[in-house]
Amino acid sequence: MVAKTRQRCVKKGRNRPVKDHPRPGKAQNSPQAHLIAVACSDAPDGHNHWTLRLLANKSSGIKLADSCSYETIRQLLKKHA
Repeated sequence: MVAKTRQRCVKKGRNRPVKDHPRPGKAQNSPQAHLIAVACSDAPDGHNHWTLRLLANKSSGIKLADSCSYETIRQLLKKHA
């Protein structure tokens, strides 16, 4: 690891090895991430907070799925909590 850092330092300059490079993986703009952001936002008018059923209804609007049960939403939120 030190040898690779030293090589990058010689090839690309002194400050280059300390910068982090983008890593492969799942795209950040997934519908699940959007649904989690919705759950963290203010509740719709007439409601004090988001319920699982409200989020399930909202999920069809953000193209998470054609239809989605509130149990699926619960599992998704539990997985990312």
